[in-house]
Amino acid sequence: MSKTPQTRYALILRTDGVFKVIDWPNDGHLPILHTEIGCTAVDVVDISPTLSMWLDDEGLINGSEVNVAATILYALHKEPHQTYNGTVVITGGTDRKGETLGLSKDEIAALVEFHLTFTGARIPSQRTK
Repeated sequence: MSKTPQTRYALILRTDGVFKVIDWPNDGHLPILHTEIGCTAVDVVDISPTLSMWLDDEGLINGSEVNVAATILYALHKEPHQTYNGTVVITGGTDRKGETLGLSKDEIAALVEFHLTFTGARIPSQRTK
């Protein structure tokens, strides 16, 4: 009996506190990163062996706003040495082939909870008027 592949995810964190969860495919990551981050050159910061942060390679020098959530997330795992700027994409670590892995539902839930707790972001609610 073959296992059905588990859907994996990535978390987009914008500088204004807005976040979005997207499906993370098995391949074709670069166009997704370019689109979501809004850049042409990406860089990756390994936060932990199972957590990576993708960002605009030029975000620090091109005037992008500081991404408070991304900077706090990094600082919770490692000694901070800079701020992180612009929109970031949070994914899992890498597999043995060097491919970027997506996050499980539980990992995404923990990251969203972190985001809401540490940044004061709010989940948008339905308007009543």
